[in-house]
Amino acid sequence: MSYTIALVEDDETLRNNYAQALTRDGYQVKSYDSRQEASDAFARSLPDLAILDVMLHDELEGGFELCRELRSLSPTLPIIFLTARNSDLDRVSGLRLGAWDYLTKDTTTLDFLPVRISALFKMLEAISGSTARKDENIQVHGSVRIEEERKQVYWKEKEVSLTLTEFWILSALVRRPGHVKSHEQLMAAANVVVTNNAIAAHVRRIREKFRETDSDFDAIRAEYGMGYRWLEN
Repeated sequence: MSYTIALVEDDETLRNNYAQALTRDGYQVKSYDSRQEASDAFARSLPDLAILDVMLHDELEGGFELCRELRSLSPTLPIIFLTARNSDLDRVSGLRLGAWDYLTKDTTTLDFLPVRISALFKMLEAISGSTARKDENIQVHGSVRIEEERKQVYWKEKEVSLTLTEFWILSALVRRPGHVKSHEQLMAAANVVVTNNAIAAHVRRIREKFRETDSDFDAIRAEYGMGYRWLEN
């Protein structure tokens, strides 16, 4: 299957180099120079995956704004930030907005980028190609229900909208209530390699989304120096 990748990068040389590397690996690449150009294109048709720079011309957080727009159009579209901004604050911001990955230009080679993207698509194919029965892929623990095939989460019968990364983190926690899941285990469950702070940001955002549905939600407990556990409710 040939996937379409949207590449939003304002540096023409980098944009062409990334596009050539991805095209050589068999992807269809649509390149955009600015946030507005990409935004107009996404309003017409969504790609299979989007790669965004954070700084786009004079918009210091143009990529973050674009990520917000994409998430409003699709809660599960794979989004990768590829940027020169490498602070933990920027990483956490990008992941909290729903990005699957946050890569920096100083450490991401033209050989690594296609490999990382291939791994993401293989994960998606494994998810969509599952033939397990639907009722075997539903977790119910007290007030929470997780439908893995549909990637939907319900709390007290009200749907909670999560990004795919948030979904896998929650699913890992709920699967064994009362057991502590370390930051490394949650990274593995979500198929991301990020800092502990980034995992903490994802968990915090999960809590916030549940509390938008139920202000008394308190089923995720942080265990200092160890990780997080899901409490029976």
